[in-house]
Amino acid sequence: MTEVTIYEVGPRDGLQNESVPLPAKDKVSFIDILSRTGLKFIESGAFVSPKWVPAMADSHIVMTDINRSNDINYPVLTPNIKGLEDALKFKSDTACVFTTPSESFSKKNTNCSVEEAVIRAEEVAKEALNNGIKVRGYISTVMFCPYEDEIKPLKVANLCEKLIKMGCYEVSLGDTIGSGTPIKTKQMIQACKESVGIEKLAVHFHDTYGQALSNILASLELGIKVIDTSVGGLGGCPYAPGARGNVATEDVLFMLNGMGINTGVDLDKVCDASRFVFEKLGQKPFSRVYNALEAKKIKTNV
Repeated sequence: MTEVTIYEVGPRDGLQNESVPLPAKDKVSFIDILSRTGLKFIESGAFVSPKWVPAMADSHIVMTDINRSNDINYPVLTPNIKGLEDALKFKSDTACVFTTPSESFSKKNTNCSVEEAVIRAEEVAKEALNNGIKVRGYISTVMFCPYEDEIKPLKVANLCEKLIKMGCYEVSLGDTIGSGTPIKTKQMIQACKESVGIEKLAVHFHDTYGQALSNILASLELGIKVIDTSVGGLGGCPYAPGARGNVATEDVLFMLNGMGINTGVDLDKVCDASRFVFEKLGQKPFSRVYNALEAKKIKTNV
């Protein structure tokens, strides 16, 4: 049976844009529930400036209080050396660095050029590896940028090569504004595959325009084995107010289960995690699968 790894980003990428941050104790409970689903990767926080990302200001508490499982990785985002120092202090096992091929996006998002962002990522990666922790790379806006429109695949492939050379074990390719389509996805992944090999790549799709599952299917056809997801579709898109953000873990699991692809993740237990976090947020999950399963329960119980 084919196997695919689900890399859960809900506690970090999903929660970081919440206008009213979830209390640390609820984040801890959320991650602990996720730890019982079969997931092997749960991105749990970000050591960033609380001025810019207030929802992640309590990551040090979260990383201290979660009940860690020895067979689960709990990565954190570390955009600079200060962030890495905090990650080391609070015993993170994986540091995540990020870049983008878009000069405009880089300047608006991190206040530096693409070249400066790569240098910064390299400094973090070097120090992380020297301290014995793994490094994962992210590339944002891999197909389209809200400021520059279409991104050429070769630009993304070149960044992939730089991230792998600096020591990243894997590069996650992010469709930040969710406007990629299957053909564009295949063109971009093929360029990156030729640059670093498919085994070094993961995909991270937003479902803003309803294309995420189609793009994931296109990625699987090219050999992708790692997919970033977020329970319930947690996390909005700041460039499209009111639109959906990260692809829902439940929706991806349902599709993969139907294709006979093994993930080792329990769909029902993931739904439990969605129910918990969305109730705490006072919201309803975006996941179509979650909502269909809940409706089925109600109908069965009537």
